[in-house]
Amino acid sequence: QVQLVESGGGSVRPGGSLTLSCVASGRTFTSLTMSWFRQAPGKEREFVAALSWGGANTNYARRVEGRFTISRDNAKNTVSLQMNSLKPEDTATYYCAATDRNSYRNTLTADYPYWGQGTQVTVAS
Repeated sequence: QVQLVESGGGSVRPGGSLTLSCVASGRTFTSLTMSWFRQAPGKEREFVAALSWGGANTNYARRVEGRFTISRDNAKNTVSLQMNSLKPEDTATYYCAATDRNSYRNTLTADYPYWGQGTQVTVAS
């Protein structure tokens, strides 16, 4: 079983930056496709970004492309999400997710069997 633990959420003003981290355990980290999703109150959970096993391939939702960067440190079993130029509409609970499949193009929640508990990001002035 894969365990995922997120950290790094918080409150920031519009235009600011935050970095989220997710530490994985229970499986060989280099055999996991890692991703980030988010869920705002009253809305469905949506895909944010994904990263392939080796880190060479990325996939971003259009609304975050150019502002967010997903990366992984395989030596530390960690995936990060650097978020710049944050907007109030980025406010949500952010979830780390993983799958054993090398499928960084998958964007559905059903494609990822492993999930963290979530970390809150609030963007407000």
